[in-house]
Amino acid sequence: MLREKLHIFGILGCVLCVVGSTTIVLHAPQERQIESVTEVWGLATEPAFMCYVGVVLAIVALLVFKFVPLYGQTHVMVYIGVCSLVGSISVMSVKALGIALKLTFSGTNQLIYPQTWAFSMVVISCIITQMNYLNKALDTFNTAVVSPIYYTMFTSLTILASVIMFKDWDRQNPTQIVTEMCGVVTIFSGTFLLHKTKDMADGTTFFLFLRW
Repeated sequence: MLREKLHIFGILGCVLCVVGSTTIVLHAPQERQIESVTEVWGLATEPAFMCYVGVVLAIVALLVFKFVPLYGQTHVMVYIGVCSLVGSISVMSVKALGIALKLTFSGTNQLIYPQTWAFSMVVISCIITQMNYLNKALDTFNTAVVSPIYYTMFTSLTILASVIMFKDWDRQNPTQIVTEMCGVVTIFSGTFLLHKTKDMADGTTFFLFLRW
């Protein structure tokens, strides 16, 4: 649609992303059956996930108040670190809110529970923070650098948060877990290849790519 040319490395990157995504989907755990938003709230307030949230908030506060003023304009990991850490919490909250809305539309009203509105406030706060620091990162650094790093960190931390909160891996055997991790690495490799070679001309040699 944009009349952009896709060279051989771009095609390979797309194939890697599709293969990795397919691998994850085929070996994903069965979704936990949730009956109400209070059940999700119970998962979110368990000690393990609360410890994760506490560590995330502590690191985010350290980055925002200490490292952003000093290194925000020179180190891409500072802004992206804030976005990724906050993003892992926002995804869990969005999933909880989505479950609440799905149950509500199915006839079981979840809007009467204060937990639904608590998750909504967390979602709004996290998204505002993410957008703020992601825009700062994109304004300061090259998009080709920001995008793959942000995608990798955000995805990794989201998987970690989901494993802690929903205990996805408790219902899987080691083979499935290793296969999912291989799928994640495959997606990361495809994303890196796409962004690393996006400015390459069709005639650029593989040896020139390796030199970069």
